[in-house]
Amino acid sequence: MTDPAPASGHHHAHVVVHHVVDANPPYRRVDILGETVGKAHSLRDVAEFCRRAGLDELDLDSQDMVEWIGGGSDVWE
Repeated sequence: MTDPAPASGHHHAHVVVHHVVDANPPYRRVDILGETVGKAHSLRDVAEFCRRAGLDELDLDSQDMVEWIGGGSDVWE
């Protein structure tokens, strides 16, 4: 028996940082383990969300752990 295919939109990474939302100020939605945890305005915010979730040792540059959608960790506008 095979495992079912993941649903569309499913991400493999523990942390997903979505595309920049054009707001004032711009932000990126952050999901951790499939749950939205907040709006990040900088990499520092992403690190803080990870710390609160118990992932403070997470390497934010690890492609296996963090999926950056719409640009990498240096894209905030």
